[in-house]
Amino acid sequence: MSRTVVITGASAGTGRAAARLFARKGDRVVLLARGETGLRAAAADVTRLGGKALVLPTDVADHAQVEAAAGAAEEEFGPIDVWVNAAFTSVFSPFTRITPEEYERVTAVTYLGCVHGTRAALRRMLPRDAGTVVQVGSALGYRSVPLQSAYCGAKHAVNGFTSAVRTELLARHSRVRVTVVQMPALNTPQFSWVLSKLPNHPQPVPPIYQPEVAARAVVHAAGHPRRKQYYVGGSTLATILAEKAAPALLDRYLARTGIDSQQTDEQARADRPHNLWQPVDDAGGADFGAHGAFDEQSHAHSPQAALARHPALVAAAALLTAGTAARGALRLSRGLRRCRCRRAAGAA
Repeated sequence: MSRTVVITGASAGTGRAAARLFARKGDRVVLLARGETGLRAAAADVTRLGGKALVLPTDVADHAQVEAAAGAAEEEFGPIDVWVNAAFTSVFSPFTRITPEEYERVTAVTYLGCVHGTRAALRRMLPRDAGTVVQVGSALGYRSVPLQSAYCGAKHAVNGFTSAVRTELLARHSRVRVTVVQMPALNTPQFSWVLSKLPNHPQPVPPIYQPEVAARAVVHAAGHPRRKQYYVGGSTLATILAEKAAPALLDRYLARTGIDSQQTDEQARADRPHNLWQPVDDAGGADFGAHGAFDEQSHAHSPQAALARHPALVAAAALLTAGTAARGALRLSRGLRRCRCRRAAGAA
């Protein structure tokens, strides 16, 4: 049976890839984003793949626009069955170089956009006692990294907010579901269009996955929303477990490696466009599609994500990953001790 699915951030990246997969199922897909060129191209994808598309240019930071889009979606396609919060923006920069206005904008889009979308969805789903909200999360919502303080803070907030809402739904015995899909590094256009104050071009930290890996997890979560969250990619699960096991070691490791590893060797263009305030795929702009600039380094499949779709195998995979994370933490600890010994010997 076809569903009405609303996707924020649908013009590119994970949202765009998810729209295509929902379309293959014959769903009615409502596409929300700011960039009209990207939205039109996404709508063409949906129609070509067998779905029905509705384009609603929306800035998710504005709760009134989100509420209006939700109303228009139901007026055109009927009750909303699934709402996917995938919209975000970011700034690659040391915290001290991010202005208060820039920080507020990232928070408004990435965190409050999720809040506004969830509110609009629940306002319609709760009276019917049916529907699913899928939050597109991130491993960085558990383990922060340098140069992405605004994004990491927003994704941490999404996790806290969603846990509170899920508990409230349980308390009222609601059949409305809210689940989170925690993502790894993805090859999306964000690295070509987010605001960056770095000397070199920003990049995701390997292992990198194609957005279709993320999209498959989103579509699966929409159909199986009883689980609290899904982890995509072995790196996501390892990161979360390592943060629980050895957070101080990770702090020191990321302090040493986290800045260089998030930049390529290519010097950043001085006139590099960014989408913090205005979309770069708006009318007259280019369609960026789902993929970013790192196709050659990206994985098209994730065995861990495939396992996660089969609950009986998740425990075994978690134990295996936990062992890997523990061994990695031990190696990291030994490496840091050797570094301290060498420094001490040099000082002597």
